[in-house]
Amino acid sequence: MQHDEVIWQVIRHNHCSFMAKIETGKFCRNPYNVTGICNRSSCPLANSRYATIRDHDGVFYLYMKTIERAHQPNQLWERVKLPRNYEKALEIIDKHLMYWPKFLVHKTKQRLTKMTQMRIRMRKLALKTREKIMTTPRKEKKREARREEKAEKAAVLDKSIEKELLERLKKGVYGDIYNYPADKYNEILDKEQLAASDLEDDEEEAEIEYVEGYDDLEEEEDMEDFGSLAITKFHADDDDVGVDDDEETVAVDRKRERRESNLALRKLEKDETGAKLKKKARVLVEVEQEDADERQKAVH
Repeated sequence: MQHDEVIWQVIRHNHCSFMAKIETGKFCRNPYNVTGICNRSSCPLANSRYATIRDHDGVFYLYMKTIERAHQPNQLWERVKLPRNYEKALEIIDKHLMYWPKFLVHKTKQRLTKMTQMRIRMRKLALKTREKIMTTPRKEKKREARREEKAEKAAVLDKSIEKELLERLKKGVYGDIYNYPADKYNEILDKEQLAASDLEDDEEEAEIEYVEGYDDLEEEEDMEDFGSLAITKFHADDDDVGVDDDEETVAVDRKRERRESNLALRKLEKDETGAKLKKKARVLVEVEQEDADERQKAVH
């Protein structure tokens, strides 16, 4: 038979694995303790008739122990699920603990109240956005830095080996014995050709070309008017920017000389074509006679 007083004397005065002694008092770490204090009325081991409340994933359960099931440890505790409504949970506690000691009924209700308040606070804290403090993993950072250094050294070594092999291939050290991939070799040749073409483009200087003007004089006059407008705009911009006046006058004189020379050449060409046409022209003369109505045409 189980004797509660003997169990309590052994636990209290000899040793209990759930008891925690601190300066303020003695506390109990047993999850079934209804108050958390180590005393005779709150000890779940030294009381054959005991009741408490536990939480499983946000759901509250009422646990009850009776002396009739003391010989069956696997069925020692009877569990009843409590609803989320606080008032209905209190009604269920009153129903199942109707003839139990008043001290135990009061402590179970008090535990239910505290656990419901704790659940409400947890929900409020979960809804709030708070800053999360993250630790800096120093060992991982050092490890990554070492790996990066090793990778850089390996990359430099691979490039140097590749350059050395290419130089040997160009010199013909290996001859026809070495079987190298043709695609890689062609890529390298293309890169060298591109580099050579870029150098040639840089070396070439800009060439100056002269293009003929318009054929019609009217278009040339329009262009002259447009040129005068452009010159005026050019002078206005130069006044703002601060370009030298001597360079502007030289450029304008050169343009005028080019236009005058082109006009003189075209006039000479037109005079020559007009003279040729005069030589080839024929005159038609009509002669009228009084007696006859016939007309004779003579060609000179």
